[in-house]
Amino acid sequence: MANTKQRRNPLLPWWIGLALTVAVIVYVAYRFACLDCAPAGFLEFMILGIVPAVYLLLMYLTFKSQADSESR
Repeated sequence: MANTKQRRNPLLPWWIGLALTVAVIVYVAYRFACLDCAPAGFLEFMILGIVPAVYLLLMYLTFKSQADSESR
């Protein structure tokens, strides 16, 4: 049993990060909408759009690179 190798999905951390990022986006958007404390235009777009997209892109590239290097 100890010698059996289990192959795990190399993108599992990406899926977990995606779920957490979506949860944070929903929470921040809810706070902005319900408490009328939304920042002006571009800042709100950056908080809810650009930052999570860049984070997910970099996380995907990192895990994809790790998966490629493990397969060699």
